[in-house]
Amino acid sequence: MSFVLLYLAAGIAAGILSGLFGLGGGVIIVPILLLVFTLQGIADSVSMHMAVASSLAIIVTTSIASIRAHARRGGVRWELALSLVPGIVVGALAGALLAAWISGEALRIIFATFLAITALRMGFAGEIRRALTLPGRAGMSLVGSGIGLLSALVGIGGGSLTVPFLAKCGVAMREAVGTSAACGLPIALAGTIGFMISGWNHADLPNWTSGYVFWPAVLAVAITSTLLAPVGAMLAYRLPATLLRRLFAVLLALMAIRLLFDAL
Repeated sequence: MSFVLLYLAAGIAAGILSGLFGLGGGVIIVPILLLVFTLQGIADSVSMHMAVASSLAIIVTTSIASIRAHARRGGVRWELALSLVPGIVVGALAGALLAAWISGEALRIIFATFLAITALRMGFAGEIRRALTLPGRAGMSLVGSGIGLLSALVGIGGGSLTVPFLAKCGVAMREAVGTSAACGLPIALAGTIGFMISGWNHADLPNWTSGYVFWPAVLAVAITSTLLAPVGAMLAYRLPATLLRRLFAVLLALMAIRLLFDAL
C-alpha cells in the first residue's frame, strides 16, 4: 500500500511539473518512476526498462486528451501526421525490442544523454527558424522511424523531436505542436506493445507486469498526473517564460547528472 501512495505522489509531481514547464511525458515521468522503483527494491536489471515502458503506457492515456484538445482548435496537420506514422510505428517497435538487448546501465546512459541535450536546448534555445523543406512520403517515413526509435528508447511521446523538425520545415508552431501530439499516440502504443513483447517472462520482473509495463504505476501515475497537470499549467502563466525555461533546463541537467552518476 505504501508504494501505491508513492506512485500517486509520483503522478502528482509529474502532472504539476509537466504542466508547469510545458514539456512533460517521459522526460518527467521516467526519472520519477525510476526513483520509486529503486525505493521499492526492484532489480537494477529491469528497473530502467520498466520506467521507460510504463512511461509509454501512461502516455497512451494522456495523449488522447491532448490530441482531442489540439484537434478541436484546428492545430493538427493530419496529412503530416499520417505521413510520419508508418515510420513512427516501425521505429517505436524496433526501439522497444532493441531495448531488450541493452543493459539497464546503458539505457540509463542513453536517457541521461538525451536529458542533457534537451537541457542545453531548453537553456540556450532561440526562436526556431525555417531551414528545411518538408520531405516526400519516403523521407517523412524515414524521419518518423528515427523519431519513433529514439522516443521508444527513452520513453517519451516524441514532442521534443517532432516539434523542432516540423518547425524547421516551416510548419507554424501551433500546428507543429498539435501534429506532434497526434504522433505521440502511435509512438506510445507501438512502444508499449514492443516493451510488453521484449520483456515477457523476464525472471527479474515483479508481479502485475506485462513484459516491462508495470500496471500499478501506470494506473496511479496516469490518473494523478492528468488531474494535476492543469495546476502546473496555471502556475506557468504566473511565472516569466524565460525563467521557466531555465528552471526546467536546470532540472533536466540535475536529473541527467544523477542518472549518469548511478550508471557509471
